[in-house]
Amino acid sequence: MKILFTGASSFTGYWFVRELAAAGHEVTAVFRGKPGDYPDEVRRKRAALLTDVCRPAYGCSFGDDAFLSLVREGGFGLLCHHAADVTNYKSPDFDAVGAVANNTRNLPSVLAAFQEGGGRRIVLTGSAFEGGEGAGSQGSPDFSPYGFSKRLTAEVFRFYCDRDGLSLGKFVIPNPFGPYEEPRYTAYLIKNWLAGKTPSCSNPLYVRDNIHVSLLAKVYARFASELPEAPGFLRINPLGYAESQGAFTLRLAQELRPRFKLPCEVELKKQTAFPEPRVRINTDIPDADALGWDESAAWDELAEYYLQGQAG
Repeated sequence: MKILFTGASSFTGYWFVRELAAAGHEVTAVFRGKPGDYPDEVRRKRAALLTDVCRPAYGCSFGDDAFLSLVREGGFGLLCHHAADVTNYKSPDFDAVGAVANNTRNLPSVLAAFQEGGGRRIVLTGSAFEGGEGAGSQGSPDFSPYGFSKRLTAEVFRFYCDRDGLSLGKFVIPNPFGPYEEPRYTAYLIKNWLAGKTPSCSNPLYVRDNIHVSLLAKVYARFASELPEAPGFLRINPLGYAESQGAFTLRLAQELRPRFKLPCEVELKKQTAFPEPRVRINTDIPDADALGWDESAAWDELAEYYLQGQAG
């Protein structure tokens, strides 16, 4: 199947494109710029590595003229819209309305061009931090202005896809971790362990859903491949390690301790403030065996990635 994929330079986008290509699909991946144009090293590396497994389309963004031309000429059977406006996404001042406008730019024209080329199926990436997604405390509200923007984006897509008789699949992401991620929590822990330091977990009582990105990518490829052409809406919320952040931190230490041959000690701080919803997790348990995913191998891959980075 010919697939057009946006957001390929992101952490999860990189893994999703790789897995789609491994499944035998012909993937055209959209990039705003060439690999060397990205300011951060890990994104440059992801974009460069993907050129071996996909057809890169440089210099276009969802909904702009170059993107519309690409859609018209491509004859794609599936559009995977993974890109999203994430500028300052952690800020309470995140521009949710502006983000929705960017995420859905010229959507009616995009869908019309897509259908003209014979396309019938769309996969939109969602977030477990959207209001109403997954399971959690406090009625599962929008986690933040960013989560709010993702929920509104999904509503806009659902309206227009339903109007135009398209098949829409929503793939909801929790907290992925693995090789080629941005330097967030998992990377913080590992880099401190490799430096012989003892990192801390500041929010050990929050219950979250951390998932190996390699497993998440296999679920994504299966979902995208099997999405029916008939008009309608399907959703999947892949579940990983649904546990407290303290428990996940200790799990990470336990798995990496023998692989690093280091103590991998961690300090669990006492958490007394809960400005975020206390619980937010996904709900669909992946069948790892059916997907051909090996948990131990995933931990090996994670350890090897950071050990090579340290050596390099």
